[in-house]
Amino acid sequence: MRALLLLVFWSVVGLYAANSCLKCHNGIEEIRDPHSKMMQAIYKVAQKAGYPMNDCIVCHGGNPNSVLKERAHSGTVGYFLDHEGPKAFYPAPGSPWINEHTCGMCHQEQVSAQMNNLMNTESGKIHGAEWGFGGLSGYDHPHATYDVKNPDDPHKRLGTETYRAYMAKLAKLEPQGFPKKQTEIPPAPTAEEVEDNVSLSVYTYLRQECLRCHTAGKGRSRRGDYRGIGCASCHIPYSNDGHYEGNDPTIDRNASGHLLVHAIQSTRDAKVRVHDVEYSGVPVETCTTCHNRGKRIGVSYQGLMETEYQGPWGDGGQPQPKLHTKRYMHMQEDVHYQKGMLCQDCHTSNDLHGDAFIAGANLGAVEIECQDCHGTTKKYPWELPLGYSDEFDTKPKTGKPRGVATTVAEYLKKGSVEPAPEGHLLSARGNPLVHTEKKGNRVVVHLASGKDLTLTPLKALKEEKKLSPEALTAMDRIAAHTDRMECYTCHATWAPQCYGCHVKIDYSGGKQNPDYLAASHDIDLHGATGEMRDLKHYLVDGKVTETRSYLRWENPPLSRNGEGRISPTIPGCQVNLTVIGKDGQTIVENLIPKIPNVEGAGEEGQNAIVMAPVHPHTVSKRSRSCESCHTDPKAAGYGVDHGWLRADQTRDTVIDLMTADGKVLPHRYKVQIPGIAHLKNDWDRFVDENGTQLQTVGNHWKLSAPLDNETRAKLDRSGVCLSCHKTIPEGDLAVSAMVHMSRYAGIEVDNAMHRDILNKTVRIGAWAQVVGGFFGGMFVLYLLYVVFLRRDPKERRWK
Repeated sequence: MRALLLLVFWSVVGLYAANSCLKCHNGIEEIRDPHSKMMQAIYKVAQKAGYPMNDCIVCHGGNPNSVLKERAHSGTVGYFLDHEGPKAFYPAPGSPWINEHTCGMCHQEQVSAQMNNLMNTESGKIHGAEWGFGGLSGYDHPHATYDVKNPDDPHKRLGTETYRAYMAKLAKLEPQGFPKKQTEIPPAPTAEEVEDNVSLSVYTYLRQECLRCHTAGKGRSRRGDYRGIGCASCHIPYSNDGHYEGNDPTIDRNASGHLLVHAIQSTRDAKVRVHDVEYSGVPVETCTTCHNRGKRIGVSYQGLMETEYQGPWGDGGQPQPKLHTKRYMHMQEDVHYQKGMLCQDCHTSNDLHGDAFIAGANLGAVEIECQDCHGTTKKYPWELPLGYSDEFDTKPKTGKPRGVATTVAEYLKKGSVEPAPEGHLLSARGNPLVHTEKKGNRVVVHLASGKDLTLTPLKALKEEKKLSPEALTAMDRIAAHTDRMECYTCHATWAPQCYGCHVKIDYSGGKQNPDYLAASHDIDLHGATGEMRDLKHYLVDGKVTETRSYLRWENPPLSRNGEGRISPTIPGCQVNLTVIGKDGQTIVENLIPKIPNVEGAGEEGQNAIVMAPVHPHTVSKRSRSCESCHTDPKAAGYGVDHGWLRADQTRDTVIDLMTADGKVLPHRYKVQIPGIAHLKNDWDRFVDENGTQLQTVGNHWKLSAPLDNETRAKLDRSGVCLSCHKTIPEGDLAVSAMVHMSRYAGIEVDNAMHRDILNKTVRIGAWAQVVGGFFGGMFVLYLLYVVFLRRDPKERRWK
């Protein structure tokens, strides 16, 4: 009996001293290196709770005294009921609905900012859809995924005092883009409500399609879309297929929807091991689980461009597998991606976690600019004023040099901050870029992967004569390029352009689909949302189907973005709406809504289809050609070949047996291409040659607009060839003689010689005009002197 009691006693002691969770989960990966500061902090909490070395309960809660799954995965340790820590069993400790009790024990600042973060509110996406369905909220941004509001105390904004002051000014300048509070979007309408107000169907569209990606929900379970929730959306690795490949025997390796391994991915200090490979940082593929729609910046960064086609064929003749429900072709990756840079290497903590205040769209939330690291040919990054390239004005920012940062906020030091003896670079809005440092006239970037890159700023490249003549011309001699354009206007050499978003919402026959937002609002005490249980409980009326008119990638057009700078531009929400009622009758067919008194239009309204200024994230060291902007009407916003190639799209197109004058012979025929009543121009034509705006250009910020008349006139250099060649080689005696002599001499005029001839011709012409003007002026002065000033010699004689 005594031996039995001793066995029970030592078993209990052992249960408390060791991690009892490992009795079932033996082999599971450590969430972080046991020697890391993070794990040491977790162990201290576990010890205070009475269970030293049991790090599982600090994040997950649960009952460590039981080996029965149902009991072990319920409740929490008594200590946590009165102290910081889990208040119940949390299967997903990163869930934003409970992470104040888990991640928030150490990372209070990021957790406090999460609900107002644009990646959670989805405010820009919501406003874009509302605009495309008829401008339901005007230019204001009143709606989000949840009810949110700014903190009452402006000092709650994360960042330096300089940053806070900067953002306060920006919020006053663009109040529609920085709302003080937002409310949850209206509920999905019933089929009956849509019959009365078709524009309400936008909330079916948003809830079934667009709002799967916000971080307070788990998202869609499709290949490429598997991810965690809340903090785990970014900080826990998931493969495209969602299969677990770690060593926990309790997790089904054939079931999808699981994390790849049980580990936190974050900074260069957090090493993650998958099989025999060790990595650090958050892989780009984690970001692309969401950033594959809309602007498509995640997949574009990887060089992936959507295609409608299935090739090339794979094993066994199978089509290319779908990723994010799409197929792709491989374009040039962004040069930063080629260098091994992850998204977090450029984007700051505020960009990713938010600063605790609401931003209505991307330009409001992102604080970095290319010049923050690269500078200009005339100034190093630390010599530029704050706000440069982030002006929200049409004039370049001037002022005193921004300098460098010599201090870093304490909460940022919980991540990876490398020493910077000469200082960290500053963002355009005044926050330290903690992964960069000034080193003489160079910039060192400490990548999350563990690699260090040394960057030579543009001014140093110029001083060291390492810039090509073309680069010097574009970036140094033509000041307007640097003063008025984004760097990526030239250096983003392609951009995904999905023209015409044909949306059909069908409410007939009792059709229903899941409301992802409603599911994410249904939270249990474990922090789990409806998507983590069963989406069938959140069905709402309607079924959304989308298709497009066509895809392009080359030579994106240009417009002015919200910062006041010329930018590449791609289709935003170009909605062409068809709605089928509950009885199967069409309520609207191919409707492009019009919005009165906006975007240069009067009461007749402007088309709600949108062209959106964008940073495509396809940067290349090699820029797009001068001709691709200065001789291409598409660049000015006129469309391909001024849009004249496309036939009248407002009328139905019928293709069948017909007479020479177009009369259809059979009585039974189908319309091949239905007309779109309001589409009087092609999708890519958003301004005409007289400056009349034809569709919306940017729907978030005041300065977003097509290029103005003066800018388009300066841009247009089409027809330059004809200015010479309409008289060459036969129209001018001297030129004709030179052409014939070159032919007899066997001289081939290639492109290089042609440029040399033009250069000499312009110089000779310029000097001829200057010298001719000088001597001509002198001759005129001489004539004036002779006629009016010189006296008759006889009058100068002495009388």
